[in-house]
Amino acid sequence: VQLQASGGGLVQAGDSLRLSCAASGRTFSNDAIGWFRQTRGKEREFVAAIIWSYDHTLYAEAVKGRFTISRDGAKNIVYLQMNNLRFEDTAVYYCAVEDWNHLTREEGDYDYWGQGTLVTVSS
Repeated sequence: VQLQASGGGLVQAGDSLRLSCAASGRTFSNDAIGWFRQTRGKEREFVAAIIWSYDHTLYAEAVKGRFTISRDGAKNIVYLQMNNLRFEDTAVYYCAVEDWNHLTREEGDYDYWGQGTLVTVSS
């Protein structure tokens, strides 16, 4: 399974971005797909997750109300819509897949990881 995260870029505070996570070699089914982010010198932190088959979602408090995770079954893609971006959202964003339909914030529960896409928010 290879995950490809894309959609990062340089934006100003208050702007929006949409990240995409696409899988090759796998069709999402009984999976949880999560987004995490990491800033240099800090540990990777949970952002949001979705259960593919039930469309249940989970968010970190820091992004609740600003970020939305969603899926496109036809395209086999998970999106992270990020609105009202803040300087502190600057990070490399990773998507990951958990094989057991478990909606979780725990990094260690995820089985496959993408390479990350950089989001830079200027203040």
